[in-house]
Amino acid sequence: MAKKSDIKKFGAIFDLDGVLVDTSFYHKKAWFDLAEREGLDMSDDIFRKTFGMQNYQIIPVLAKKSVSPEEIDRMSQWKERRYRELISGNLQLMEGVMELLDDLKQNNFALAIGTSTPRKNLDFMLTGTEIQGFFDAYVTSEDVNEGKPAPDTFITAAQKLSLSAEQCIVIEDALQGIEAGKKAAMKVIAVTTTRDEADLHKADVIVDSLGQLTADDFKELLQK
Repeated sequence: MAKKSDIKKFGAIFDLDGVLVDTSFYHKKAWFDLAEREGLDMSDDIFRKTFGMQNYQIIPVLAKKSVSPEEIDRMSQWKERRYRELISGNLQLMEGVMELLDDLKQNNFALAIGTSTPRKNLDFMLTGTEIQGFFDAYVTSEDVNEGKPAPDTFITAAQKLSLSAEQCIVIEDALQGIEAGKKAAMKVIAVTTTRDEADLHKADVIVDSLGQLTADDFKELLQK
């Protein structure tokens, strides 16, 4: 039986891309490469509007028509392989990640990653960085029926942590992720790594960097 002091009372669920790792440029390049290969029109606006969504949601937007599941799977796999090729050797954690994760663990937080990316991308990131030991659970695109802005990703992560929504904070950089966190009835911290502060106004707290946050900030937000 776990000691009383070991029982986790709080949880933090981190998005991956743009929150923990600096990947936006490489995802964007992979999408543009896919569009060129498929004869589709990609734009900065489409990338910006769909960033944080799953590929099955993005590809029909890019194609401007309905796309069969087989074609979505084919294009999705190509795009993600291209992304991993591009970012190989260039993985970089966002500012303040290691310090915040360490502080949260020291304060008995349970930690999860809730991402729209495939498991292969998550494994690639975990292998290439030093943060794997901090996390207690992972939720990727393969683990949910509906991607963000549906709340499934964060609800599933909370369930894996054995915590309620009221015990969890979501950390996001994308509008779809903020909406998903709110639909999951969780507090949301937004980071302005990929969007302007004005775009993220629905979050409970907005910061420019994870380096601005401490475990005490998380506790204060949860106890409001």
